[in-house]
Amino acid sequence: MQTFDPHAVVERLGWRYATKKFDPGRKIPADRWAALEKAMILAPSSYGLQPWRFVVVNDATLRAKLRAVSWNQPQITDASHLVVFCRRAAMTPADVERYVQRIVDVRAVPAAALEQYKNMMLGTVKGLSAEQSGAWNGRQVYIALGFFLSAAAMLGIDACPMEGFDGAKYDEILGLPAEGYHAQVVATAGYRAPDDEFGKMAKVRFADADVVKHR
Repeated sequence: MQTFDPHAVVERLGWRYATKKFDPGRKIPADRWAALEKAMILAPSSYGLQPWRFVVVNDATLRAKLRAVSWNQPQITDASHLVVFCRRAAMTPADVERYVQRIVDVRAVPAAALEQYKNMMLGTVKGLSAEQSGAWNGRQVYIALGFFLSAAAMLGIDACPMEGFDGAKYDEILGLPAEGYHAQVVATAGYRAPDDEFGKMAKVRFADADVVKHR
């Protein structure tokens, strides 16, 4: 397994910022975008249940509608790609069964060997109210967002996580509730415009010693 130079990793993470102005003429190459999609898929989640869906919006008309309910932020239409990170509305026993079957298929293990694990997951899922389940699922989505942003930095792709949008309108425009999902957070990706003033600003973080504590 190839490893990466630690200084290079820190340098790439320091290079990234929440890009406010994208170059609309530059598109992410297909192979690099495929890697970013895979980064989202490979993100960890509680129990491995993956209570999410990643909606990549390519249609220009849809993106214009979404921009109108995103405080008219230009990243929505100007970035090469737009991803809506969606959370499962509420986990159900059927979701657990689906995941267990996926384990059986991928790992070629008998379902009986997973019975204890399945029952543990079912106990958790059944013990959550719809509101608690939605909140839990939403927290998992942010893990996938973190993977996406980090992978983008490693690939030299600019990105911007965004919560400034009307979630209910996103749900309506994309037809998410009918599929059992809700928009949680958005990320745009592409390449910064040369005149994006935010790209020239020094990154502001608290001192390492103020943030990281060793016990």
